[in-house]
This record gives sequence, C-alpha cells and structure tokens, in this order.
Amino acid sequence: MSAAKSLLIELGTEELPPKALDELSAAFLRGICDGLAKRGIDAGLDLAQAYASPRRLAAYIPAVAVTQPQQALERRGPALAAALDAAGQPSKALLGFAQSCGVGVEQLEKLETDKGGWFVWRTVKPGQPVAALLPEIIDEALKTLPIPRPMRWADHDYSFVRPAHWLVILHGADIVDGRVLGLNSGRKSRGHRFMHPQPVHLADADGWLDAMRACNVLADPGERRQRIRDQVRQAAGVTGGVPRLDDALLDELANLTEWPVAIACTFEREFLGVPPEALVTTMVANQKFVPVFDADGKLTEHFIGIANIESKDPAEIRKGYERVIRPRFADAKFFWDEDLKTPLASYQEQLKNVTYQQALGSLWDKSVRVAELARVVANRVGVDAALATRAASLSKCDLLTRMVGEFPELQGVMGRYYASHDGETAAVAEALDSYYQPRFGGDAIAADRLGQVLAVAERLDTLAGIFAVGMKPGGNKDPFALRRAALGLARTLIEGGLELDLRASFIEALELLPDAALAAGLKPGKDGKPPALNAGQRRAILTDELYDFVLDRLRGYYAEQGFDNAQFEAVLAVQPVSLADFDGRLRAVAEFSRCPEAVSLAAANKRVANILRKHADEPGAPPIGRTIDPTRFEADAERELADALASARHDSAAALAAGDYTAALARLSQLQAAVDAFFDSVLVNADDPMVRANRLALLGQLKAQFGAIADIALL
Repeated sequence: MSAAKSLLIELGTEELPPKALDELSAAFLRGICDGLAKRGIDAGLDLAQAYASPRRLAAYIPAVAVTQPQQALERRGPALAAALDAAGQPSKALLGFAQSCGVGVEQLEKLETDKGGWFVWRTVKPGQPVAALLPEIIDEALKTLPIPRPMRWADHDYSFVRPAHWLVILHGADIVDGRVLGLNSGRKSRGHRFMHPQPVHLADADGWLDAMRACNVLADPGERRQRIRDQVRQAAGVTGGVPRLDDALLDELANLTEWPVAIACTFEREFLGVPPEALVTTMVANQKFVPVFDADGKLTEHFIGIANIESKDPAEIRKGYERVIRPRFADAKFFWDEDLKTPLASYQEQLKNVTYQQALGSLWDKSVRVAELARVVANRVGVDAALATRAASLSKCDLLTRMVGEFPELQGVMGRYYASHDGETAAVAEALDSYYQPRFGGDAIAADRLGQVLAVAERLDTLAGIFAVGMKPGGNKDPFALRRAALGLARTLIEGGLELDLRASFIEALELLPDAALAAGLKPGKDGKPPALNAGQRRAILTDELYDFVLDRLRGYYAEQGFDNAQFEAVLAVQPVSLADFDGRLRAVAEFSRCPEAVSLAAANKRVANILRKHADEPGAPPIGRTIDPTRFEADAERELADALASARHDSAAALAAGDYTAALARLSQLQAAVDAFFDSVLVNADDPMVRANRLALLGQLKAQFGAIADIALL
C-alpha cells in the first residue's frame, strides 16, 4: 500500500438551488468514492465527508493512496471449439485475438467454466498515480449528479447545474493538476461573496474547513444548521416568543446561506386578524422567515429573518425584511376581507364552470358524487348523513376563493375558516379542513369522524374516476397523486377503524360515474376496436384493479411497521372485505407467528393444502365432503383431531364473530399436538374410498378453520 494523504476536491459555482443542494452534495461524494473504489484505490471511504454551501460542492476523504495498486487484466477470446481447427492448429479467430493482445498464441491461457471453455489473456498492469486519475474520476462524478436541467454559460460546450468558477484539488499539500468544466485546478478557493471576496490560499486539504470558516464560510451544512437553530432561539427569546422552525425550512435556510445571521423583526398587529395559516404560509414559503408564537401557540407579530451576512447595521436589514413582508400581508388581508363578503356556499354554482376532468365532468359533478358517497359511508359507520352531505357539497368551494387562488396550499384550511364565519356547524367546518389529511407522508389522518367519512368518499371517487378513464399511474408518472390517495384511503379506514366493504365501496363509486367515463378508459385492441364490455363487466374489472392497487400501497405501510411480507400475504390470500378487518387479522397473524406452535402448524397447513389440491387435480376425483362421518374413523389420531377441531371451533366462534383474531388463533394453536399426531400415524390416501374421503373432509375442515383468519400455510 502506498502512502496515503487526505484528498480535497472543491468545485466553486454560482448559487446552487437550495432544495437540491443536499442531494447534489451527497451524490458528488458518492461519485468520487465510487470512482476511487472502481479503480482499486485505497481510501478511507468510511470517513469521507460531503461538504456544501450555496457556492460550492466539496468532497473530503482523509486517507487516499498516492498510487493505484497493480491492475489484474483479463480478456476473454474465442471459445475453444472455435479457436482450434480439426488438426488442433490455431484458427484465424485465435490468431487475431492473440495479435490484438500483442502476444503470441502460446502466451494465452485456457479458462474452463460450467458454460464451456475459452482462451483468455491475463496480464498485470502497473498502477497509475492517483493524481493522473482524479480528473477523470471527478468528471464521471459530475456526470452522474441528479441535474434535471443543466445550464450552459459563455460559449462552452459543457453544462452544469450552475456556472462553475473555481476548482481546487489537493492531495495532502500537493496540487493535483486537472481540468474540469473548463477550469484548471489550483489551491485558490473563495470566501464569502461579500464579507471575504478575495481569493483564499489553501495550504493543504486538512486545513480547508478551518480556512473557509476564517473567511466567513461555514462549509459544513450541519454546522450551519446548528448556528441557525441557536441564533433563531436566541432572537426569539428576546421577543418572549417561541420560534417555529421545522426541518424543511431549516434545511432551506442552511442551503441559502454561508454565514447565517438571525434578525428579529416585527409586523403590524392589525395583520393578526388574518388567519394565521395564511400569514405563516407567506412568511415561510415566500420569504423563508421563521414565525414566532406565544406560549399558548398563537401567532405573534414577531418573525425572524436569516441574513447571509454579518452586517454593521442590522437595523437596515431588519427594515428591509419588514418592508418586503408588508405588501404580502396586505394582499392576504385584502383576500380575507373580500372573501368574507361572499358566503362559501354561493361558490357551488360556479363549480359547474371548472372542469375536473373532461370525461368526469366539472368540480360540481365531482362534489355531487362525493356527497352521495359520503351519505352512504356515513350511514354505515354511524355518522350524521346530513352533515356528511353538507360537508361534501362545500368541500370544493374554497378552491374558488381569492385566498386559495393565491395560496393553493391553504385549500381546506380556508374552507374551515369561511364555513365557521358563515355559521356552519363546527363539525362541518372542521371536516372541510381535516378531510385532506393525510396531506403528506407521516401526516395523521383526520381526527374527527366526519372528516374521516369525507376523506374516504373523496378518495373513493378520485380513484374510481381516474382509473375508469384509463389514467392510472405508470412508472414514476402519477399526475393525479393516486398512490397518495390510495394510501390515504387505506390509512383512514384502518387507523379510523371504519368497517367498510372496500370492493363494494368501489362498485358504488363506479356506479356514480357517467357512462362516458367508463367508456373513455377502454383501449382499442389489435383490431382497432375497444373490447365489447357492458357497464357491469367494466365495473367488475375496475373494482379488482382498484382493490389490488390499494392493497399494494399497504405493503410498504406495513413493512415500515415491521410486519413480514409472508404475514401480509397470508392475510391477503383470504381477501378481507374490510381494511380495518385486514389490519386485525394481520396483527393476529404476527402475534401467532411468534408462538412456538406456529412453525409446525404452518407446515401442517401447507401439507394439507397440497393434499387437497392434489386430490382436486385428480381426474374424476369426487368433491370433498363438508361433513365428517365419525363411524368412518379407523385410527385414534383422526378421532382425536376431529374432537380437538370441534372443540377449538366451538371455543373460538365467539372470538371470530367479534373479530378477535388473536384470541381465535391462540385457541387454534392448541391443535398442534393433535395435528402432528394425525400426520404421524394416519395415511390420508387410504385404500377404502369412503375412509379416504372422510379424512380429506377432516383436513378440509382444519384448513377452513385456519383459513377463516388467514392462509397460515404461507407463513
């Protein structure tokens, strides 16, 4: 192993996109590490560190060898059968291969594998200096970066996410000569654009981070995040408030600044009359300011801006932040005041003029369908159907308000405020907001029952409608966010404990769709004509597709909770009609899997399934009877199994009826000894056809008893 030295690669650019910076930084380091590893270069890759700031991507690896190790090369030539003629002399193919390798035939070796033999040429190539390989490695790493829209600048024929201005490649204290993106490498970096604009001389790779810090650049994103947290907390403390700095905003602020400085600011209290969500949205989304709340969680007139400079006159920066936020707040107040002049329900008629989807009609049409589904769902889960219908009829109205037109992310939130202002019941107003939940991964479902009903109805219609018109997701494309809708539907049914027949609910949703929607999704066959399906057949096909689509979303949902895929498949095999019921079965199966009898009973169930399947596949085999004739028993083991099964069936009946699958499986697990004894001493395929049929019937009942919960054989 050659001597190792630390390696620093820094690429300086114009300001990089803040939301992509973390991914770009990680990908850059990964590309460098992969390039070194591919060439067999010794490097302390476990200690490699990615650094980034708005104006630079950097990779630091603390121990990289100076020289690449020897490279063993192998080229495979023609197969033995084609390499030698009938007399055993080299063929033209073999001679040509040897010539291309620059050696004689006698220097080639034979390689024998289970797929045949070949002539090969093996040699050892001396390792190259790492310095000679690094420019190529860097170039490869840059080409693999996730850049959807690369830029070109000046008259260069290359492109990158932003124009590049400087390049540093240091191996220890030595400059690695190279040219990347038209830049020659050196040891000159740059500091903060305003606080330290002059070039920064770097003595070696190890001193880079401290050198950056000395010229007002915190190149470590983690250090910038911690500085922002500390300064925001300190600035908010001066106001007596509590800052709300979530991870997404913190990440963006850290990627917008190289030397962050928190500035406490205020706005006029009159703006607090506007719903706080609107003010917070414009502060966070538009201006990247941190809102400040009081101890009771109410928004205050204070906020915190993060400057990218340590100003000699912070009061001027404060004035600028306060000046820029004022017109945004004034707009929000205007929208709020104007919207209050128009009752929310009055927008219903205007929904007819807004197209939802060409074959599915307008937003008005969708609201009507959702209202009917909400009525049906409400009646089934014990919620006031009149309130559900009312909430559904208002659910899209806030989309036409001025506030939501300006801030689309406030849909639902503003519906709640406007409904409350108009005197709608508190339950209806709350549902107009909560039915959007879960809005994102990790978000909770609607906490209120009416919101859950509306959430289910909305997603049933969305999924059924878009599937019907043939626009279901494919690959990475999901323009209607159907995967999120399906998971939201499933989570609401499961976590809300709503006992609904999922297939039946989809059928009802499909029946509410216009015939044009059902026909729109039929794709022409090879003859150029769509398949001749009536509406009932089309709905049946779509129902199966929708059910499978929703269940597929649950695989990841349960995997994240630690459930085994075999457990999921065992429950899926019995196709529970309700997802809440599916959840209960799955949790019971997971509990059953941990008991000592599980392995034996799962194997026995698999054996039973194979025996019954083999019997069913035999030509002319009579159907297995449903009843057992005790007079046909010939062995004690089959009598004991029949008695044990009857007792278990009796004892677990109440638990099954109540959906207590854990208790039911716990009782059935006590059958292990009787099942094992049966297979140890009883020949199922008896010569007497009546005895054989009786034993098959017994096994059929055993399988059915477990199958009432899940297919245990799949565990």
